[in-house]
Amino acid sequence: MQKRRMIAPAIVTAAALGIWAAGTTLSSASASAAASAVADDVVPLAAGPAAAAALAANQAHHDSAADHTWNEADVAAVALNGSTATTTSPNVTVAGGVVTVGAAGTYRFSGSLTNGQIAVNSTGTGIVRLILNGVTIANSTSSAVNVIAADEVMVVLQAGSTNRLSDASVYSYPAGVDEPNAALFSAADTTITGTGTLTVTGNAYDGIAAKDGLYIDSGTITVTAKDDGIRGRDYVHIAGGTITATSAGDAVTSNNDEDTTRGYVYVGAGTVNATSTAGDAVNGETDVIITGGTVTAKAGGGSGVTPGTASTKGVKAGVLAVISDGRTTIDASDDGVHSDAAVTVDGGVVSVATGDDGVHAETDVRISAGTVTVTKSYEGIEGLKVYLSGGTVSATASDDAVNASDPTTGEMQNSPNALISVTGGTVTVSGGTDGLDSNGSLSLGGGTVVVAGSPTRGGGEGGLDANGALTITGGVVLSAGISSSTSTLPSSGQGWLQVTFGANQPAGTIVHLATTSGTQIAVFQSTKAFRSVLFSSSQITRGTTYAIRTGGTVSGTAVGGGLYTGGTLSGTQVTTVTAGTQSGGGRPTLG
Repeated sequence: MQKRRMIAPAIVTAAALGIWAAGTTLSSASASAAASAVADDVVPLAAGPAAAAALAANQAHHDSAADHTWNEADVAAVALNGSTATTTSPNVTVAGGVVTVGAAGTYRFSGSLTNGQIAVNSTGTGIVRLILNGVTIANSTSSAVNVIAADEVMVVLQAGSTNRLSDASVYSYPAGVDEPNAALFSAADTTITGTGTLTVTGNAYDGIAAKDGLYIDSGTITVTAKDDGIRGRDYVHIAGGTITATSAGDAVTSNNDEDTTRGYVYVGAGTVNATSTAGDAVNGETDVIITGGTVTAKAGGGSGVTPGTASTKGVKAGVLAVISDGRTTIDASDDGVHSDAAVTVDGGVVSVATGDDGVHAETDVRISAGTVTVTKSYEGIEGLKVYLSGGTVSATASDDAVNASDPTTGEMQNSPNALISVTGGTVTVSGGTDGLDSNGSLSLGGGTVVVAGSPTRGGGEGGLDANGALTITGGVVLSAGISSSTSTLPSSGQGWLQVTFGANQPAGTIVHLATTSGTQIAVFQSTKAFRSVLFSSSQITRGTTYAIRTGGTVSGTAVGGGLYTGGTLSGTQVTTVTAGTQSGGGRPTLG
């Protein structure tokens, strides 16, 4: 299938809003209001390279601009009257409370069914449009909307309308049948559009479920479900709207596990509030791709809950989790952003609080742009390989803030595969055990890195901890902790200096690093207790002696984590150190 750029159609017709139809005359005020509604709801995509590559590798969504345009004269009206319905359309049959649409076309529903269903059984070609204009449907034995067969279905939420769908708490199935299984169920590709409101209650299974693809580009949609909230088997593509999904299963999910180009969740615009009490907030069997909009994900009761055996992750992908733009906020008892393969962030703003890992990948974590903040975690950022090449990264963890872990080797063995590489951006981390911990190599080659290691544990725990080689070839690096580094510091590369005090220093202590002639290079004010400080930058020359001062005030350019560069020197000199000489205990003591 030819790939199409995935953007929401922004045309002021029935296509975009589900209000007006082709051939209807709009007043200038109405046209202005329509344009404003579109502008407010549709945010231009700003996908970075990672998102573009992920989208290109997946099946294109089914929605097209032509689907959103029809003639008002062709719309068939269907009035729901409590226990039955009336219509003049030859393509609609009514049997008690079941209203069945049997052919492609556009149908406008209004009214209520106290125990009924809108069914679609269109075996021919063409799209079936269901315009909901103030519809309330409840069903005591099945779903409220059941698309049995159709080439494609569009549910239009008419402007100004409020619509409610609820299903049975126990379904009555014929033998050997297990569908429908959602309050709004579709066996076809399904689009939800329009600017009205839709409230869906899934009392037995899912709230909204499509066996093929599900595309949402507008509307205010609220879903509560006993199992999954919103599910599209092939994909869930969100290009706009305000969506709130609360469920016991996954809140927003795509679960095709048979085709590697399907089973993905995409958010390009709009607002998504996804809450799962016992599952994942946003789950893609293959990919989860976020390129815009606002995503708020809560799972398993949030970061204050100890994770159990069930998966209660914020954003979970089977292959690739990629965030290129937008704002993503996660509060999860399990991992915040998780992939069974790789995680890539090349834009956007990501904030995570979790009871487990903030960002976790079984293979690579790559952050090259954007802002990633892990405010609470067991391990902040974890993967077999962690590449930090740009953006702003902040991670706070009770164990390791950044961890390159290889499950195939022992914890204290040197893994040839594990790697932490920092080549750009600003990285500020605080670990309860280690700051940067690699089961293999640790390479610092650029950017600004500020590390706070354990305030209570030394020995094998430190700000920098690598089972393999530690290299420093560029950037600005400051590491503090009871041990600033547990690794052998490099004998080549960029210059560094290390000072270890004779006693632990309290949080708030100010340490100045300066030339012996009185020029301040950097000043650091700790947020935790420490005993050792390591500093490296292009201003440090191996074999040169530098002065260490304490007290005074901080000044200069703030770079994060309590580190400032430049500024005016103050404080009291307590010792000197020679760059390139690793220090141990018994160095200067503050009294």
